[in-house]
Amino acid sequence: MRHQLIEQLHKLSQDITHQVKKLFQSRYFRNFKNAKFLLFTLAIAGVIISVEMTADWTVNGVPAKTYQTSWIGNTFGGGKKWVQNNIETMYVASNGTVYTNSFWDESGAEAGIYKDGDVIGALNDTHGWSRGGGKAITANSKYIYMAMVQGAVGKINQDYPPDGTTWYCVRRYDLSGKPTPFDKGRGWDKSMLIVSNKSEVTGLATTGNELYVSDTATNRIRVYNTDTMKEVRDFSVTNPGAIAIDKQGNLWIIQSKNGNNPAKIVHYSQTGKQLPQQITDVVEPTAIAIDRQGKLLVAENGPRQQVLIYNVKGQPMQAGTFGSKGGIYAGIPGEVQDLKLYGLTGVGADAAGNIYVNSNGFNKSGTDLRKFSPSGKQLWQLLGLLFVDNADVDPKTDGVDVFTKQERYLMDYSKPAGKQWTYKDYTLNAFKYPQDPRLHTSPDATFVRRIKGQPFLFLTDMYSSFLEIYRFNPSKDGKIAIPAGMFVGTHGGGKKSIVGNWPPHQPEKGEWIWRDKNGNGAFDKGEYDNSEDYPYIGGWWVDSQGDIWKTLRTQDGIRRYPLQGIDSNGNPIYTYSSMQKEKTPSIFTDLRRIEYFPQTDTMYLSGFTKDHPAVGDDTKVVGSEIARFDNWSKGNRTPRWRIVVPYDITGKREVATAAMSVAGDYVFAVTFKTAEVYVYDAKTGTSAKKLKPGPEVAGESGWIDIPHGIRAFRRSNGEYLVFVEEDAKGKVIVYRLPK
Repeated sequence: MRHQLIEQLHKLSQDITHQVKKLFQSRYFRNFKNAKFLLFTLAIAGVIISVEMTADWTVNGVPAKTYQTSWIGNTFGGGKKWVQNNIETMYVASNGTVYTNSFWDESGAEAGIYKDGDVIGALNDTHGWSRGGGKAITANSKYIYMAMVQGAVGKINQDYPPDGTTWYCVRRYDLSGKPTPFDKGRGWDKSMLIVSNKSEVTGLATTGNELYVSDTATNRIRVYNTDTMKEVRDFSVTNPGAIAIDKQGNLWIIQSKNGNNPAKIVHYSQTGKQLPQQITDVVEPTAIAIDRQGKLLVAENGPRQQVLIYNVKGQPMQAGTFGSKGGIYAGIPGEVQDLKLYGLTGVGADAAGNIYVNSNGFNKSGTDLRKFSPSGKQLWQLLGLLFVDNADVDPKTDGVDVFTKQERYLMDYSKPAGKQWTYKDYTLNAFKYPQDPRLHTSPDATFVRRIKGQPFLFLTDMYSSFLEIYRFNPSKDGKIAIPAGMFVGTHGGGKKSIVGNWPPHQPEKGEWIWRDKNGNGAFDKGEYDNSEDYPYIGGWWVDSQGDIWKTLRTQDGIRRYPLQGIDSNGNPIYTYSSMQKEKTPSIFTDLRRIEYFPQTDTMYLSGFTKDHPAVGDDTKVVGSEIARFDNWSKGNRTPRWRIVVPYDITGKREVATAAMSVAGDYVFAVTFKTAEVYVYDAKTGTSAKKLKPGPEVAGESGWIDIPHGIRAFRRSNGEYLVFVEEDAKGKVIVYRLPK
């Protein structure tokens, strides 16, 4: 109705404006009566236009300009430009064009094209239909060659693999990113060269009219004509990986670690003769390239975290290094600096001698692609740091320090949208703390709390199966978040809570709390407290006093773990013996989220109710209702109000509320597919406003995939910051609402 009224007012104002123009042009304008009529008409037009503008600039009755959409974690805001997820490999052309490949990008840019610090394209048709990217890419003056995966989709008649079969391919593209077919090419568009049905292509390089392909399944290098794509020969290399071709036309090949045999870089002629030169002093080589002087650049992903530079005209001799020794852990550990690299996956050089390096962090922390001058000056940096992740603020800094699961950002809210964040710290140390849960699990939502004045990081995952705890010790560990504790729920099948060999010494069944009693950040024997409980968890919460809350999807479903203090190593103490059980309020049949505020003794709960039951069993959503309870600690279980939020009533999940967050005077809830934020008055439960992604992020967002996909914070000036997971294009959306 409001939208129709706006359109009618707009049309009326246009009609009046047209009549006014006619009057100005008419001889009757000189008539006094007509002049009086004109003034009256202008007055009406002004009122209508004013009403129209007020209506146009509203969202659910609230002026739309009362909030701004911003973002963190990606150089670009979306639309046609974003930095892809987790670049696995790259090739740099002589003119500085960077071609990249990754196994998966949520919005289909598995293979990107970058130049001069900008996204200039992507290879088409790499996503969906059981397709994905890979670990190798190269190009020549005519084509791009991309390692990829094609799985079965049941369309054998359209030349897809049969069920149970996966093709590991090289796909050919023109330089604009369009697939280019060839005689006897495979796939629906005949642009795929099937290399193996057993393992991925791990290396690609071209010279002249020949394409060299690492086939790890058969321990061979296969050589194809770049135009016809016909195989011309092959030769044996054990565990071949990335390939670089030197000025003499010979091949340098990373030979991956094999059992007790360490990785090394071996040397072959084009015809497959093994040459005597090899490089054996690299711990974990992940990428190689030849620079303009003919030197070999090696990305060393071991403790050095550098690019090693070798003179390879004769016997290989290390001629230098690029980047700070120790990478991100040099100087102040975790502090981001231009020459501090971390998790190297790609290296290259252009004809001008510029060096390009990609860092992914550890356990797929995200993309950090940088270009450096020959002297080592950083010329540009592209970031795509966040995939299935959300953020929270350090409350002591009033929203200036923002944390995600591995990163810290410094915010300057005086700057334009998307320019407010600076990437400051990478908080994971894979070498000092190899048992850090972030290296072995996939957390995706962050709580930042100050307990007894000290900062702590709490992380949970897509299924609320655990809660990880981190502490900080700046004097010894710089910016690193140190593993301090972990809660894990009961396995429903009576098995270990976490299946596999990690963490060591965990109880054989039930659930457990781990605390790093000796302060070494490792899961040692004797550091577990264990119990057994209902296995299905709805959500977690850490209140401002440091107490941990957990909901179980049952009638006896609230668990509170009061903080028992801080131990001598700085770890918060929680025990099962001090745990408190509380019954689920009777209105809920399936309890999900929980947020408790001790300052006001206010509890917010969500879940499915008798009045609004679940259809099916969607484990990730908040349920159908949110309720507020006052005087919770005094035993009150009568809600002050109940809100029915958007929820699925068809079983198709087209409408559902994924996550909730309470801050100040508002309750924020975000929907699953549309990513709309519903804002409710925390005192009355009435609807206050609705937030949608604005033009700053091209009006778009991916689905909200995680139970804690929204986090709100009220600053001291009354402004609200609302962080919403946005996995489609690798960022976190930040809404800013003034007081």
